[in-house]
Amino acid sequence: MAHRARFRGQWHVCVDPSDLTAGAEFSQPRYVFFPHWSHIVPAVFLEQHECVCFHMTDVPYGRGGSPLQNLIARGHRETVLTALRMTTEVDAGPVYMKRPLSLEGTAQDIFHRAAELSMDMIGEIIAQEPTATPQSGAPVFFKRRKPEQSEVPADATPVALYDHIRMLDAPGYPHAFLRHGSWVARFTDTRLDGDMIEARVRFEKSEPDEAS
Repeated sequence: MAHRARFRGQWHVCVDPSDLTAGAEFSQPRYVFFPHWSHIVPAVFLEQHECVCFHMTDVPYGRGGSPLQNLIARGHRETVLTALRMTTEVDAGPVYMKRPLSLEGTAQDIFHRAAELSMDMIGEIIAQEPTATPQSGAPVFFKRRKPEQSEVPADATPVALYDHIRMLDAPGYPHAFLRHGSWVARFTDTRLDGDMIEARVRFEKSEPDEAS
């Protein structure tokens, strides 16, 4: 981890489920950090360690899956990155801090921005050891998006179409697509120019069950 040298103390970062069994590194960490994490952490692990994750909403608004896409689909242009203590209830733990985060650009742009911000927040938490504060207010839950929801909506406005393409434009995500016969057109690198949308398109042969 490139930022490790600038942070003092005993702490660990998990970016993959295999990191949960990292052995000796978990002997006595002050914190275990989970940036850009979307897996369930066993309850026993959460009990043994002070685990901190980073969620891209102003919790309790937006608990749940696909926060970036759900925010953009709802018209948000700004959000906050929230550092919170992980509990067995997803995104419901007490909050250490929140920092502003722009939702402009592609999903990849936003994820990169959030990754850099999360490293800064990790540094603050290590240095200051803030007290986590319980969330207040009625929660609003987001549902994890399914691949079929990436299909371009037929009645989208220019802004909505632009947002739909860019919010799915990151490696590993199901890019915005349209079906035409036995072909699937997938869209990336979009640009909004007034009422006109420009985008890069890749045509792929659809699987037999997709062509129906």
